[in-house]
Amino acid sequence: MTTFKRASKALTSKFSAIYTCNFHPVTFLSHFSYTHNASFCSRPRQNNKEASTIDLNQYPSDNIRNFSIIAHVDHGKSTLADRLLELTGTIRKGHGQPQYLDKLQVERERGITVKAQTATMFHRHKFLGSDTDFLLNLVDTPGHVDFSYEVSRSLAACQGALLVVDAAQGVQAQTVANFYLAFESNLAIIPVINKIDQPTADPDRVKTQLKSMFDLNPSDVLLTSAKTGLGLEQVLPAAIERIPPPPGKNTSPLRMLLLDSYYDEYKGVICHVAIVDGALHKGDKICSAATGQSYEVSDVGIMHPELVATGILLTGQVGYIVSGMRSTKEARVGDTLHHTRTVIQPLPGFKPAKHMVFSGLYPADGSDFEALNHAIERLTCNDASVSVTKESSTALGLGFRCGFLGLLHMDVFHQRLEQEHGAHVISTVPTVPYIFEYSDGSKLQVQNPAALPSNPKNRLTACWEPTVIATIIIPSEYVGSVITLCAERRGEQLEYSFIDSQRAFMRYRMPLREIVVDFYNELKSITSGYASFDYEDSEYQASDLVKLDILLNGQPVDAMATIVHKSKAPRVGRELVEKLKKFIDRQMFEIIIQAAIGSKVIARETLSAMRKNVLAKCYGGDVTRKRKLLEKQKEGKKRMKRVGSVDIPQEAFHELLKVS
Repeated sequence: MTTFKRASKALTSKFSAIYTCNFHPVTFLSHFSYTHNASFCSRPRQNNKEASTIDLNQYPSDNIRNFSIIAHVDHGKSTLADRLLELTGTIRKGHGQPQYLDKLQVERERGITVKAQTATMFHRHKFLGSDTDFLLNLVDTPGHVDFSYEVSRSLAACQGALLVVDAAQGVQAQTVANFYLAFESNLAIIPVINKIDQPTADPDRVKTQLKSMFDLNPSDVLLTSAKTGLGLEQVLPAAIERIPPPPGKNTSPLRMLLLDSYYDEYKGVICHVAIVDGALHKGDKICSAATGQSYEVSDVGIMHPELVATGILLTGQVGYIVSGMRSTKEARVGDTLHHTRTVIQPLPGFKPAKHMVFSGLYPADGSDFEALNHAIERLTCNDASVSVTKESSTALGLGFRCGFLGLLHMDVFHQRLEQEHGAHVISTVPTVPYIFEYSDGSKLQVQNPAALPSNPKNRLTACWEPTVIATIIIPSEYVGSVITLCAERRGEQLEYSFIDSQRAFMRYRMPLREIVVDFYNELKSITSGYASFDYEDSEYQASDLVKLDILLNGQPVDAMATIVHKSKAPRVGRELVEKLKKFIDRQMFEIIIQAAIGSKVIARETLSAMRKNVLAKCYGGDVTRKRKLLEKQKEGKKRMKRVGSVDIPQEAFHELLKVS
């Protein structure tokens, strides 16, 4: 009580100082609030609507617009999302961090969007002759091809999309891919040319590209600069007028689509949902169409842009629910949730993610297996496009075989494991799924090369490998170099044309194995960084494949086995053994590093032993004594080589990633 009185007295003296000194009252109060209640001031302004006063009942489905922002990497999606949040008062202008919706540490470090994020905005617009309040759900999506699964899930909750194109760079490969994703989803597409303030901007050329490639009317294109705010006042009116409202019915039984989920330490599993039909209230009992399990909704609300409880979600609205799910495996992305004791037709959901790259993950310390298992389980709740199965390796112990959508997806997953969960992992060389057929008619699908027998009982009759259709857009002066690169990677040209006088458009069918490691880096290198690249999966094609084993002192290292094309096996084998020789530490015994196809060794390096001078104590005497000491040392080396183990550092595995 004494402390309270002392604090009250101090507060009174501060307020009395306002009138006795020459401080402006508002300025002083602002300073006082910043120094004594920083957490209050850091809260973004919520469009003059506090969380407790948001009434979603005043927003019927006709007054709701759900749209996403799609674009190529670094064309300004996240910056445009920031400006729209500021325009609607959802966050304070100039307050907080840039790229507000990029919340992961890996997103900020790399400058890319990895997770699609949703934000609800409120905006008043003159519509059909009268001022009307609208509820706008904005979804900021990734641009990189590896995260197209995030884009497809986001588009399922939208009726329209802003297609953002850089005014200087023009249409890029992932612009093409994301346009067709939106087009196949029957979304209203609003073209937006961004960065028109740049000195090299050429909006007229980009309009021509949009017309020739997508048949978009140049008069429908919006010209903006998200950085300076130029032209942004026309974006939200265009979204309201051109994008249709959600098609659901308020009077129908509840059906909601589970878009995403993540684990919160305090609330448990938080699910992001889109209400397709009906309404959801706090306290309702809901059921999963996929698992049949029932839950009680303990919290429901919107992202504004942080979680804001509203107690209700209506048809067409996008928000979050907390339902007491105990396991992250219960939240199946694409699932239909509905009221218990009601019969509904489940929603179509999503196409299952098609994993293009597989890699083994093992704990750096074998005793950390359970901790790694827990970390992967939590992270896969937030990234449903990763497949996980347990496996064991004689070299690395217990671990996991994980499937990813691409190499960047794999790299980001590893980084998030380390940053968000403190896991230390060893990753094996990425592989793709192959199919092998034997003389007895049996077929074997191989995701882990170690599972393929080096000397099978039955004769191998055929091999198939997955291919992709690659889209490459480059400046015309680099055409020759890119054709050479694609030919080296066993590519088959399908299409070659010019978008305009400066840029070429190429499509190739290529083996997935040839592009998952370093193809994109080489493409960027030979085109001075101006190339854009995207791919979509295609069918399997017959190929001449062999299993390449790495042997240390005659013992195969299963974690380093790989499957390569027969024509490339000698070169890849030589590169592997040369790299391993650099990174394996010398031992007291000789280490022989070999690359072999079956029983045939195609490359070899020898790491000499660290040798102790056993003759140092001999100051003359009979030569037979020296020979005896040398023979004794030689026998000891043989024995050590027979029972000794070779430690392979993590750097060796990282270096193997760079071998194509």
